[in-house]
Amino acid sequence: MSERTKYLPAEERRAATVEAVVELAAEQNPSDITTTAIAQRMGLTQGALFRHFPTKDAILETVMSWVTERLLARVDKAAESAASPLEALEAIFLTHIDFVSEHPGVPRMLFGELQRPGDTLPKRMVRTLVRQYDARLRELLEAGKSQGTLDAALDVDAAAGLFIGAIQGLVMQSLLAGDAQRIRRDAPGVFAIYLRGIRTAS
Repeated sequence: MSERTKYLPAEERRAATVEAVVELAAEQNPSDITTTAIAQRMGLTQGALFRHFPTKDAILETVMSWVTERLLARVDKAAESAASPLEALEAIFLTHIDFVSEHPGVPRMLFGELQRPGDTLPKRMVRTLVRQYDARLRELLEAGKSQGTLDAALDVDAAAGLFIGAIQGLVMQSLLAGDAQRIRRDAPGVFAIYLRGIRTAS
């Protein structure tokens, strides 16, 4: 971060903090990220950071809010530009993959929050994100069934879960390979297999 970071307005400081945390999460175990490391990445003292965020959990809440808003806005925009439910599903899948490729620290943080003991606010926020995402998928899957492009007997619950699971699987393989861009290369083929499993037999 530049010297300018010290003098940012509150909203820009919030965005800069999110950026710092997501960058750090791509480089190390998110649970090991300290407020000291965040402040150093931003070129601030811990005291300056705590003037905007009273606790580390408050920082995580801000990051989770940013992830939810940004990811859902991007998938909504992708779906709106599609001509059919099937095209919308593909657009959402590939848009989500692009988001993860651009911000590899995000899935590491989401997985980390879900593994934390107790019912923390950041953990509840992750669950809310998943529920909202799942609702969008179900709506498209039901629309595809109604239009006859998806199998009339399709189990929508299972199809939505598999969609999310396919992305999670690609993320895990990318992390294991240490190759953040692998997910982009593999995604089209994975979605093609998914689509063959849910569409109406020709």
